[in-house]
Amino acid sequence: MEEHLPRKLAVILHADVVGSTSLVQQNETLAHERIQAAFQRFSETINDYGGVAHELRGDALVAEFKRASDAISAALSYQATNAEFNTTLDDDIRPQMRMGISLGEVVIADNTITGAGVVLAQRLEQLADSGGVCIQGAAYETVPQRLPFEYRNLGEQQVKGFDEPVRAYAVTLKASEKIPEPEPPTTSLEAHPEPAKNPRFAIGATALLVIVGIVLVWWQPWVTREEPASIERMAFPLPDKPSIAVLPFTNMSDDPKQEYFVDGMTEDLITDLSKLSGLFVISRNSTFTYKGKAVEVRQVAEDLGVRYVLEGSVRRVGDQVRVNAQLIDATTGGQLWANRYDDQLDNIFALQDRMTKKIFAALAVNLSAGEQEKLGRKETYNIEAYVAFLKGWEHYRRWTPDDFRQALPFFQSAIELDPQYGRAYAAIASIYTEGYQKAWDWSHIVGVSAEAMPGLAGKYLKEALKNPTPLAHQVASKWYIILLFPEESIAEAARAISLDPNDAIGYAAMATALIYSGEPGEAIDFVDKAIRFDPHNIPNYLFTLGMAYFGMEQFQQAVSVFERAFKLNPELGLVQRAYLAAAYVHLGQIEKAMAELDKPEIKEVRELYDLYVKYEGAYYKNPEDTARLIKSLQKIGSVRGG
Repeated sequence: MEEHLPRKLAVILHADVVGSTSLVQQNETLAHERIQAAFQRFSETINDYGGVAHELRGDALVAEFKRASDAISAALSYQATNAEFNTTLDDDIRPQMRMGISLGEVVIADNTITGAGVVLAQRLEQLADSGGVCIQGAAYETVPQRLPFEYRNLGEQQVKGFDEPVRAYAVTLKASEKIPEPEPPTTSLEAHPEPAKNPRFAIGATALLVIVGIVLVWWQPWVTREEPASIERMAFPLPDKPSIAVLPFTNMSDDPKQEYFVDGMTEDLITDLSKLSGLFVISRNSTFTYKGKAVEVRQVAEDLGVRYVLEGSVRRVGDQVRVNAQLIDATTGGQLWANRYDDQLDNIFALQDRMTKKIFAALAVNLSAGEQEKLGRKETYNIEAYVAFLKGWEHYRRWTPDDFRQALPFFQSAIELDPQYGRAYAAIASIYTEGYQKAWDWSHIVGVSAEAMPGLAGKYLKEALKNPTPLAHQVASKWYIILLFPEESIAEAARAISLDPNDAIGYAAMATALIYSGEPGEAIDFVDKAIRFDPHNIPNYLFTLGMAYFGMEQFQQAVSVFERAFKLNPELGLVQRAYLAAAYVHLGQIEKAMAELDKPEIKEVRELYDLYVKYEGAYYKNPEDTARLIKSLQKIGSVRGG
């Protein structure tokens, strides 16, 4: 009859002496003595943390734990003491270990432990550095986040003997932290429960435990799983760097008016992630199109062409803030990282930093000293100023005259609370720049006339550039276009991109600056980048692309692009429609051109002509670029008798 061996789910630690052959070659007797002494010390540490050292296999040790946190604590504790012990030795025979920790099913018989869990622990150990510890993703998910461990995501590793790749993490102790002390001993792993009175029940319970163990190892319920995305169905090829989309966090507060705060935290997280060139981050304009919708991670990844999706929720009650977040690998449906943060509102910036660093670690992104410094800098450290800014930003991003008007007092309040708040100055400068360009007159609302706006825009932009942000440089780029300084406009757009290499608006600003400076061919690549970072805001970028083709006198391509833009968004305005009409004129399609301008909102062609002479055509550096646009509009007017 086939023998049935006891099986169970366990945390397995496999430790191996690094370079043992070299040590033995130096002095065989001394090397064996020191290796055995090292294993003896490690066995004592394992026992202290509630584990059992089952066996030695030459220059390797196998141990079993109930909890992954205990295995990690034991491993890090021993590695630290062993490194210190080795410094006391006068020769080079200094045994060092590397360790792997897995969660899996094992068979224990005669103090010998076997099974897939042991093999996997050994494979993980081979991924560890000398003196290091490597842990399986499934075991990592069971470790409480409160423990002082730092994880570096090694990605999915194809290891020998396993068909599916295994996600692995290198684990270390956080700086200035202490390894958790062993908990008081309870029931030892070696202790056996009192035999069941009913042998049939005991056999059935054992079988049930085995089945549950197998199901747990296979299913891993502690890991959130989604339906995997299809790389073949993705709208864009995956970038050659980690790519991520941050979905709008859900407002879990009882007060719906906290929406501005939750959205602001989401945007700040996107901004922090975007600062690094080693990441590809989708623009908030695209991810916020999913706000309030029940969407699948798979669909988001396929729509935007990214591998990772971050989602979460924020709950604010008074000065208490709770944030839940999880990072999903959409290509596998598996959860890379998840955590919950509870803190005071006063500590919100530190909370954001902790989240960001965890995400970088999960994505295996290494930060240079300069990048760490960049991430450590905040636009303001005044919580009241920050909250006031977020209230204004909620209106600002809607980009309407009325919302701009409502945003202004909040931004003014923010700079009164923090006179160094560069982004708040930049937002005000942006509003006045837009108002000047569109000839708004708010004198009856906030006492600001159209004539006063240029001075106000320049005043606030000057202050914004003292503590520059990507927004400040984007506004400056636009302002220099209006002032007919194209070289300065290009330089400011370049500064915006350098501060935030993932911001689509920066690339669009560069494309616009190049078009007005007489280099439309150079603009196309920047438009393509803007579209890639912001796939759900394509119509506006297509208009810029159409302007580039128009400037290159490739009028058929310009028409195709403009028509596509209007098909995607029929609500595009007068400026876009005028360029399409002008392109039709250059193709000799006068009737189509007239039809485009025969709209209820366009009272007469003369009005359109005046608009472009004053606000659009006048921005071109080269007179021939202005003439290319204006003369075509004049031709429409002459045909219509306007």
